[in-house]
Amino acid sequence: MAFKLPELKFDPSALAPALSAESFSYHHGKHHQAYITVANEIVAATPALQGKSIEEVVKIAAADPAGKKLFNNAGQHYNHTLYWLSLSTPGSTKPSAAVSSLIDTSFGDYAGFKAAFTTAALGQFGSGWVWLLKEGDKLAITTTGNAETPLTAGKDALAVMDVWEHAYYIDYRNNRKGFAETFVDSLINWSFVEKRIEEVTTLDAGV
Repeated sequence: MAFKLPELKFDPSALAPALSAESFSYHHGKHHQAYITVANEIVAATPALQGKSIEEVVKIAAADPAGKKLFNNAGQHYNHTLYWLSLSTPGSTKPSAAVSSLIDTSFGDYAGFKAAFTTAALGQFGSGWVWLLKEGDKLAITTTGNAETPLTAGKDALAVMDVWEHAYYIDYRNNRKGFAETFVDSLINWSFVEKRIEEVTTLDAGV
């Protein structure tokens, strides 16, 4: 079964002015779709990959020195899918008491989280991603370049921000810091983060 472009969970205009409908037209409708198209072409020509999930394909491609093209495109499909789920309309979700406690334990307070996340976004040289993870009893922030993903290291992300220029250039030009601060202030889908924490905790417990 071929991979498909996931539908957005919100109207493309609903995040404006933080992210415009035009940005989603290019980023979701063109960039993401292009990665899916190439990944599907490679999988269709590789019987051993057919019927496997995107997570399985990413892991297989990452372990194969000859699988760089597949990894770049399948990895971008996986990363972008999580990115869309990490977004919410401004002000529509906020950290629950349990998630707020994790933020305070991990970063001191929300301002500390914002500072750490923004620093990570600015510190990622070139194209890449800023990931929110759960490590033990705390939250953690890490970055990856290009199509790299924590999935290949056995880590399940809670949320991610895309810092490829095509993610923010229409609305922010070269102001990556402004995009990162807006993402933390109003765009993170905290309901999704809480759901992911529950899923990751269950996986870690081996249930």
